Amino acid sequence: MRKWKIALGTAVALGAISVASVHLLDMGNLRLSGATAGAATPAPAAFVMPVPVASVVKKTIPIYLDYAARIEPIRSITLQARVPGYLQEQTAQDGADVRQGDLLYKISPDDFQAALDQARAQVQRDTATLDYARSNLGRGSELAKSGYLDKDSFDQRTSTLRQAQASLALNQAAVRTAELNLSYAEIHAPFAGRLGRNQASVGTLVSVAGTVLNTLVQLDPIYVTFNPSETDLAEIEQARAAGPIEVEVLLPGTTESSQKGELTFIDNTVDHSTGTITARATIGNAKFSLMPGQYVRVRLHIKQQPDALMVPQTALGSSQLGKYLYVVGKGNTVDQRLVSLGPTSGDLVAILSGVSEGDQVITGNLQKIGPGMPISPLPQKPAT
Repeated sequence: MRKWKIALGTAVALGAISVASVHLLDMGNLRLSGATAGAATPAPAAFVMPVPVASVVKKTIPIYLDYAARIEPIRSITLQARVPGYLQEQTAQDGADVRQGDLLYKISPDDFQAALDQARAQVQRDTATLDYARSNLGRGSELAKSGYLDKDSFDQRTSTLRQAQASLALNQAAVRTAELNLSYAEIHAPFAGRLGRNQASVGTLVSVAGTVLNTLVQLDPIYVTFNPSETDLAEIEQARAAGPIEVEVLLPGTTESSQKGELTFIDNTVDHSTGTITARATIGNAKFSLMPGQYVRVRLHIKQQPDALMVPQTALGSSQLGKYLYVVGKGNTVDQRLVSLGPTSGDLVAILSGVSEGDQVITGNLQKIGPGMPISPLPQKPAT
């Protein structure tokens, strides 16, 4: 019993010592925390957004009028036979690019060759008949002078000579006709262009202007037809008075011109139903990249605009009030300017009002800044 009491007293004493130690430790931590809190803590620096900038530059830019257009051939014909016969050969393949004078089709020439030989034989016969009639008339003239040939016989010889001359002339014309028919048995390209799909197989009996053989289309040069509005007509005519108007062709999905040409035609009547007029440019197409029926865009270079204030298109923002630019203001803060836009030139756009030459416009991080915010303009990269 006594041992149990001694053990209990020892445990109580140890517990008291532990509580005292914890209390002293907490007091020390409180004093340490108080000392730390009493020291001065510096405030964190405010974040300043770095932004790329570009200077407003003044330059001369070309002014264009932009239209939807369609490609049309200068010449497009249907190939047909001028003489009847069996189609013997197609010498140019479907879709071939041919030069002027190239042989395209051949019709069996046997009948036309025979007709030519017959006409030539008749010419030879008439030539012999004419020679005899001429000699006979010469003898008759001598006999008539000496009184051995009466007047009627002399007139008959004269008539025979004239009939022989007429018959020879008739058959000489027949020879020329036969020669033409024989030449028509070969169909040649009347101009340089591209063939279409063959529509008459070899062996087909073709008729005169009744059987379509193929089509031939000229591709170089080629027409580009478009329809300016009547409101643009005055500017176009003013530009034409100053000289030829250059026309650029832009293929679908591209921003750079593929071919250039010249405005060569403006119609003489405005369509009252659409308020437009038909115009046409002639474009060189040596690589055959433009095809009839294709839709493209054309740009008419009508004049140059000097001293245009240009900024990158990436600097433009849009709001309910209109287009705006963020400009580096006093103390490197954001200044918002409402602007009105002019024509574009590549990646640049002309600003008609709102900025001045030399202003620095912000070209990036536009969604992360607002009017009055402090910014850090990044150094401009030199132009390449």
